[in-house]
Amino acid sequence: MTSSAFPPPISEPDPSTFTCSSSLVGPCSGCQRSTHRYGSGGLPLCHWCMTTARESWGTGVRFNNTRTQAN
Repeated sequence: MTSSAFPPPISEPDPSTFTCSSSLVGPCSGCQRSTHRYGSGGLPLCHWCMTTARESWGTGVRFNNTRTQAN
C-alpha cells in the first residue's frame, strides 16, 4: 500500500484490518476508523493517525512495529 497525503474517508478501514481476525478489529483512538486494535500486534492508532503522531514525537522517541508482514 502506498501512503497518500490525504487519508480516505473514515468509513474506509485501515489496511491492517484485512490481515487480522474480525475479533481483533476496533476503533482507532484518534479518528474512530476500524483498525487492527486488539491482541498481539495491534495498535490503538490507524496508519494515518500513527503517521501524524510519529511526526510530533521528534528524534528521541522510537516506535517498534510489532506487526508481521504478510508475504
